Amino acid sequence: MARPYAIYDVFTEQRLQGNPLAVVFDAEGLETAAMQAIAREFNLSETVFVLKARHPAHAARLRIFTPGHELPFAGHPTVGAAVAAAERDYGEDAGRLDLVRVFEEEVGPVRCAVRLRPGDVGFAEFDLPRKAARHGFSVERQALADALGLKATQVNFENHVPSLWSAGVPFVLVPVHDLAAAGAVVFDAARWERIAPMAEGRVAAAYVYCRGGVHHSARFHARMFAPEMGIAEDPATGAAVAAFSGAIHHFDALVDGHHPFLIEQGVEMGRASYIHLHVDVTGGAITASRIGGHAIRVASGTLDV
Repeated sequence: MARPYAIYDVFTEQRLQGNPLAVVFDAEGLETAAMQAIAREFNLSETVFVLKARHPAHAARLRIFTPGHELPFAGHPTVGAAVAAAERDYGEDAGRLDLVRVFEEEVGPVRCAVRLRPGDVGFAEFDLPRKAARHGFSVERQALADALGLKATQVNFENHVPSLWSAGVPFVLVPVHDLAAAGAVVFDAARWERIAPMAEGRVAAAYVYCRGGVHHSARFHARMFAPEMGIAEDPATGAAVAAFSGAIHHFDALVDGHHPFLIEQGVEMGRASYIHLHVDVTGGAITASRIGGHAIRVASGTLDV
């Protein structure tokens, strides 16, 4: 059966930047094993399959796969699939268009706003389906530094210390001193496998971050490594930013109000990505969080399976 697909670069306004994503439409009839095999064939950090929604009020059901396994939730497939589906449904000549759609993911329903403008790159923003939650975690700083190819003194900044968080997918969030330390990371997958904790039934990936960025507007700079997912390094990781929202609130003691953050990732890979995070705090607690970004199509074709 011929199934249309498209390749989008996500969290960027420029082709061949950001995080590439394969979007497979009309995925009904594909078994889980076939979806996993197709994801390995594309060999991108993630491939998303668009199926008919189970609930009539929802736009579509999404299943998300890395080359290694299925994910219950991920940010760049959500943003990319939302823009891709809107452009497919309404066409590039739809004019000025603002949509709110709900996508069914394994983590639960995800509410997503999509913005299309003539001549501009599509933009999508979604509400986090789960609040970030902190898990217990204890690994010596030297062991973390060894897995990252850094000195122990380069790990931590201010009051930020390594911590384990999840908003659907778990990550060990490792603060490093500055941009130079982030750029010096040489990730050792074998060492990481020996120290990485399990959370929510998964081996936690490594998310390295520091303040500031190469882009003048970036509040944080990040890198993500997930050998267990089949990802040596990821240019942009929305699920990690979702988890990171909890760490930002915890360590920076965000006051009540609205807090926007621009987080850059993928710079060291030559695929700069820019993830928009918005955190609303009321009564000292996070009441809502959103992640958004651009997505631009770079290729399209037919999958003959």
